[in-house]
Amino acid sequence: MIVHLRRSFTFALVCMVLFGFVYAFAGTGVAQLLFKFQANGSLTANGSLLIGQNWTSPKYFHGRPDDAGPYAADPARGVSGGDNPLVANGVHGESGATNLGPRSSTLLADTRRLVAYWHSMGVTPTPDLVTTSGSGYDPDISPQDARAEIPMVSRATGLSRAVLTRLIDAHTVGPQFGFLGSGYLNVLQLNEALAKLE
Repeated sequence: MIVHLRRSFTFALVCMVLFGFVYAFAGTGVAQLLFKFQANGSLTANGSLLIGQNWTSPKYFHGRPDDAGPYAADPARGVSGGDNPLVANGVHGESGATNLGPRSSTLLADTRRLVAYWHSMGVTPTPDLVTTSGSGYDPDISPQDARAEIPMVSRATGLSRAVLTRLIDAHTVGPQFGFLGSGYLNVLQLNEALAKLE
């Protein structure tokens, strides 16, 4: 009986050390060695390329909204709105899809407010600019979304539409393997490149 308990304890200890520590440290070491940028969160000087940022100035391209969206801003209550899921409506760490169905009056009202918000910025929004992604964390927009925002950005920065169109084309990533999915732009990278033009 004692022999069996000792073997069981030894086996459990060896498995815990191998799979609990050695495997985890080896995986972290390989990731740091081969994929340091990605393993550390794909961080640039202005944020992570993996998560939507809060772009509220018309000088920058905006991403897709989180479940609260920029229309939800309420300065009287200190609510910022915006599309940053890390700080959704001034509350850190809360975001995600709305889970509202197509017949929801709340979804309809929110979408109307978001369309009005875009119109006030001089933008005729695409469907993606007035709907959230599945997670609410989407850092990318389509080339069509970016082109729809050109009038707003051009007016705020003084850059010509032709310059902004070339910038969008230069930062568009094509479909994977040339046929899977569709083209997209990372909003953070696009805005970092835009800041260098100003």
